Amino acid sequence: MSCLSGANLGSADVKVDNVSWGPSASEPLILKPLSFHLQAGRVLGLIGPNGAGKSTLLRLLYRFNVPATGRIEVDGQNIWSMAPRAVARVVAAVLQEQATDFALTVRDVVALGRLPHRLGFSTTNEDDDMIIDEVMERMHLGALAHREFGTLSGGERQRVMVARALTQLPKVLVLDEPTNHLDIRHQLEILHLISDLDLTIIVSLHDLNMTMQACDDVLVLKDGNAMGFGPPDQVLSTDLVSSVFDVSTQLEQLSLSQTNQFTFQLSH
Repeated sequence: MSCLSGANLGSADVKVDNVSWGPSASEPLILKPLSFHLQAGRVLGLIGPNGAGKSTLLRLLYRFNVPATGRIEVDGQNIWSMAPRAVARVVAAVLQEQATDFALTVRDVVALGRLPHRLGFSTTNEDDDMIIDEVMERMHLGALAHREFGTLSGGERQRVMVARALTQLPKVLVLDEPTNHLDIRHQLEILHLISDLDLTIIVSLHDLNMTMQACDDVLVLKDGNAMGFGPPDQVLSTDLVSSVFDVSTQLEQLSLSQTNQFTFQLSH
């Protein structure tokens, strides 16, 4: 059985209850209190203009920042009541920018995803190697296995970091703009991967049309406030999109595919 099958990965319920964040108690909140409940196995797209609070929320979800208020639960357990290693076994994250000075090969970087599952100073075992090899094949990284990470293009580095996250075999996958630096082919591969994995996925995206295709739910943010949450066809009205992004918006149905697509113009 594939190590990436739903039976092995699984997914988790994510509940965000009255969560907010600011740099300090004396400074204004960057992310205002918000709540949502994402059911296991669903894909949530975070959308909003630059500075809306998307990356701030993601940093709370993968336990980088402590919420100023509220709590985040994965399968009913507060992630701040769990040990960091235990959280890393259920939540994996892929960030926008990656360090380029790793003195490691591509396979070495991908193998780092197995660290939360090891005991003490143990090295990779046969099961780890099988997982690493399968993930690298799935992400089309076999030919790059022995390249140094720092020599890769931005798009190649992004695929390596997605692979590293998948080797953690998480239940929740957090992706911050995963299609940045990718050409059209690899953007489509990432979208296919999102739809193909039986995981709970939370992803920030700039492309609203991509969001409608790839996501089961959306959370719309503006100035740190939640403007809407739910299925894209119920939340993403032309009025809401126009207000959030300060553009004129039209929603059109493509005749051949019967899919909806937004078009935009600058507001006057």
